[in-house]
Amino acid sequence: MPIRTIATAATALFLAAGIARAQGDAKHGQKLFEECHACHALERGTQGVGPSLHGVFGRRAGELDDFRYSPALKRSGITWTPKTLDAYIADPQKAVPANRMPYAGMPEARDRADLILYMQ
Repeated sequence: MPIRTIATAATALFLAAGIARAQGDAKHGQKLFEECHACHALERGTQGVGPSLHGVFGRRAGELDDFRYSPALKRSGITWTPKTLDAYIADPQKAVPANRMPYAGMPEARDRADLILYMQ
């Protein structure tokens, strides 16, 4: 097999892997969610220390009636989208000062992207 063919095939595989990674890794996100699962659930009607995250995308922050949110989160005006959730997960206190979620944040953008992909 000519070197050019091998190089072309290798480049195509490398690019395909990069595109797949850029789109996120839901399996890695699922593993990351294990930390969130200590307080949150993704299933409808299931709640822990934190509110259920079932159907969170498109929902306004502090909207569920069956959870006692901080006044700061209720007043935040946030509607949860991948972008707003990314900012919140990165640094909850920076995104919404005085919120009650006891979480320091997830500094790695790739980890947040994977987590959000899994949550969707």
